[in-house]
This record gives sequence, C-alpha cells and structure tokens, in this order.
Amino acid sequence: MTAHAEGILPAQAIRAMLDTGTILAPRKPDPDQVQPASLDLRLGPLAYRVRASFLPGPGARVVEKLDRLKLHAFDLTRGAVLETGCVYIVPLLESLDLPEHVSATTNPKSSTGRLDVFTRVITDDGRAFDTVPAGYRGPLYAEISPRTFPVLVREGSRLSQIRFRSGAPTVDDTALAAIHADQRLVTGGQEAIGGGVQLTIDLCGDGPGSLIGYRGKRHTGVIDMDAKAAQDPLDFWEPIIHRGAGDLILDPNEFYILVSREAVHVPPLFAAEMVPFDPLVGEFRVHYAGFFDPGFGHAEIGGGGSRAVLEVRSHEVPFIVEHGQTVGRLVYEHMQERPESLYGEGIGSNYQGQALKLSKHFKASA
Repeated sequence: MTAHAEGILPAQAIRAMLDTGTILAPRKPDPDQVQPASLDLRLGPLAYRVRASFLPGPGARVVEKLDRLKLHAFDLTRGAVLETGCVYIVPLLESLDLPEHVSATTNPKSSTGRLDVFTRVITDDGRAFDTVPAGYRGPLYAEISPRTFPVLVREGSRLSQIRFRSGAPTVDDTALAAIHADQRLVTGGQEAIGGGVQLTIDLCGDGPGSLIGYRGKRHTGVIDMDAKAAQDPLDFWEPIIHRGAGDLILDPNEFYILVSREAVHVPPLFAAEMVPFDPLVGEFRVHYAGFFDPGFGHAEIGGGGSRAVLEVRSHEVPFIVEHGQTVGRLVYEHMQERPESLYGEGIGSNYQGQALKLSKHFKASA
C-alpha cells in the first residue's frame, strides 16, 4: 500500500495514525475502539447545553460560537443525563492532524441511531455536519440531541464514529453490478442497483401475527449509553405486529425501528454507507447511523442473512409506507486494503447476522 493509495483506510492504517499523532487524544485508545474501517469517537469531560444547533462556518471556531450560544456547562466525568428536546455540544477526546490527501466523514454508531439520539460531528471552519476536509488540523465536537429517550453519558462514551478516506473511492453503478453478480451484495427483495444498492422495507415479516417493528414510547426512564442488555424492551418500545395489511402509517414526531427486506453483504475489500433515499419518494427520514464495515453480512464469518435495520422518523405529516417500498440505498467504496479484522470477526460486533433487532442496550426478547 502506498501513502496515497485511494480507498477507505482500514483498521491497521487507523492504528498507525494513532501511533504517529495523526489522531491525537489525551489518553490511550480503548481496546475495541478501532473498527474494521472506522474509529469510535469518545466524549470529553465537559458538555455544553446550547440554545440551538449551529455550524461555525469559514474562518470561525466552535468555541467562539459556544461563547455566544451556550446556556450552561456541566461535567461528564461522573456521568450526566442528556434530556430529550435539548441540544448539547461536547468536545471529543480525539482531535486530528490529517495529511493533505486524507479526508473523513462521521456518523452515529449503530447503537446511537437505534435510540433516536441525533448526533453529528462538527469541526472548526465547518460548512457541513459530519464532514472533515482533507488536511484538517484541529478539534472535533459532537452535537447531541436525544429525540425519544433521555440518555446517560459520561467521559469516554462513544456515540459517533469516523471513517477516513484517500481520494474518491466510490464504486459506480456499472462496477457495482459486476461485484453484485460475483459476490451477491444483496439477497431477497428487489436486488436493484441505481445510485448504489437500493433497499426496500419489510412490513410483512413472517406473516400475520409476526413482529415487524417497534415504535418508541414517550416519557420513559433513562438509558445508560454504556450499559449492555440492561433494559427491558417493553419499557421503551411498543411492538408493531403484522395484521394482514402490508403498510404502516408513520405518525409525525414518532420514532420507528423497522428492517429491510434484503440481506446485505459488504465484502472484505469494500465498505458501505447507507444514505437516505431521494426525499421526493416520501416525507420521512431513514437511518441515522450509516456505516457498514467490511465483512458485514459475510457468510464465512457468520453474517449470512444480515439485514439492514432502519431507523425511521416521519416529518411534518403522517405518511404511509408500504411493504417493498424503496427507502434507502447503500453506496459502496473501495478499501485501501483488507482490514486486519472483519466486522464480527473477534471484535465483539453486536449486529452481525441480525434481522429486526434493537440496540445493544436492551435484553433479548423472550
């Protein structure tokens, strides 16, 4: 691999960036912080509640905006609850000193998105959320806004992840069709390619009476973002059962966990990202957490049949989604090289081989 090889940087390259100071932090990385094609980002010790979301814009630093917009600051070293409907800014432990040929994008972790915790990363001089320009040198900040459940976080909690890239490694539709013919990127559903691999929604499950999704409850208890299998799902979620009709009305300001018809496969030499489908198809947003690592759904490591869990929120009006409706697409990118470990291969991945599944914070349903 050359220094400027095009592609998504794999885990071994991310570890080298940590060793050389390209990625800086005041304490050592957590043992499982590096993923096959991304790095989890950790909250720092101080948080700010702010009046409104913002972007600093060219020539401006985030701290300058915080001086004007913050309502109060509070300590995270012993943990603190982030309330629904509020906007918080938290400086992250990690900062960057990127080479001129390396850029990055960020996304909420899967477990964050599945709790309807709206999380974005901003940079100094930032003109867009979740976007780090090539050669960026400076701090990173998480904007956090819980929408459905209040959450408990602390210094070191990992809500976001960052993916580094050199060049423009996106796989176009012609190449994607050839890869699909050889390695089966999706199975089941419509298996269509256009602007990436298109995904459709499953609202029939295993037939009438089967579970097809969940809707978040209001006025619940607090969820500890660092505690696995600690909560009873029925305290936070209303199960949605297939009652014979293959459609679902999305109520405004409600949050749903649904699943794709298609099983997804990300081969070892590729990474993927889910992006919302063309908004002209409907008044809803799908999937806050968009990174799919190399090896997701890879049959050789137990991932055969892994489907995409969809985090769905309607906008201002009720909207009906129907079984088989296209709701998102997966854009694939080349890796620089195969990661040292694949998703689900000895790194404690929570969602390999998944069907419809809540976040890691909930006990398994009986």
